Amino acid sequence: MLPGPSDSAASLADVLRDSLAAVSGASSRLGLPGVDRAAVLLIDGLGADNLRTRSGHARTLAAAMRTRADVIATGVPTTTAAAITSLTTGSRPGTHGIVGYTARVPDTGLVVNQLRGWDGGALPADWQRAPTLFEAATAQGLAAIAFGADRYRNSGFTGAALRGARYVAGRTIADRLDALGDALADRSWRGIAYAYIAELDVAAHEHGWESDAWVRALEQVDGGVARLARGLGPREGLLVTADHGILDVPEHGRIVIDDGSPLWSGVEAIAGEHRLVHLHADAAADPAALAARWRDAVGAQAWVATRDEAIEANWFGEVDAVVRPRIGDVLVAARKAVAFYTEAAHAGSAGRMVGQHGSWTDAESRVPLLRFGAYA
Repeated sequence: MLPGPSDSAASLADVLRDSLAAVSGASSRLGLPGVDRAAVLLIDGLGADNLRTRSGHARTLAAAMRTRADVIATGVPTTTAAAITSLTTGSRPGTHGIVGYTARVPDTGLVVNQLRGWDGGALPADWQRAPTLFEAATAQGLAAIAFGADRYRNSGFTGAALRGARYVAGRTIADRLDALGDALADRSWRGIAYAYIAELDVAAHEHGWESDAWVRALEQVDGGVARLARGLGPREGLLVTADHGILDVPEHGRIVIDDGSPLWSGVEAIAGEHRLVHLHADAAADPAALAARWRDAVGAQAWVATRDEAIEANWFGEVDAVVRPRIGDVLVAARKAVAFYTEAAHAGSAGRMVGQHGSWTDAESRVPLLRFGAYA
């Protein structure tokens, strides 16, 4: 049986949308009280399981994760480009169109990185199809501010996912969190703010989330959030969440499928990520037969679904007709600590990646939703 999201449960798509509702006086799924300034801090790669396991290094964050309501689903794919866009648009991948780390562009057949593809012109300007919540805020006369690293300021992905926000750059974790704190302490504006911390995810990919490097980054974030929380007034609310969790894939779990394998027969393009592979079939191939070959090969290591089965299981939410061909004809979603590689991909830097994500497991798809200030 394929996994799927619960429509009744809160998800990452609710978080910034409900933050805007808290400022504009509308009701919200998360039940947030009214505030003048609402902030969302997204910590890349901090899953609920990751935080629980390392709670001694993150006492401020861990103390705020008390009940089942403090954990939400991020949605699938559990990858940064898709999850951030779900957060900033309040919609799911089938609507906004970012369906994986890489995706096949139907018009060109190119497989394009969803974080960097705009910068080289491989993705059209309207590839991200949903209006952002920053645009909705400014249309209401409210302010919208985004805090992130300077290297992301002018990226095409920032322009697509953060459209409508004023961007404030900070070099370090402390720089960004302190700048957010200063902004929230300024009583002269009303609106929403968003801050992004990439450092935990970067450390996990290179060293694993159980590494000293990951723990040091977590400690820096926790200290910054503690300072931030102490400065919040009665009309400021802060939600801390993540785009996905992460698990470490050991070297023996990085499964290389030989170039001549029958698993690639009929496959025209490979996209997605190593824990949620999108297989685009050629015109002569039967997706059902391709899926059956993969099911026989991977067994309990992965869920395998055709595109139609995945859409029926609500993996991507309601899927617009334009977005549908961006999804693979067959999807292979890891359920154990494994990742799937072509020979070429394994020989490159991806083959050395320790911490990984993309699939449906609780470690990847369950993230904290922590409330501070007026929300606590």
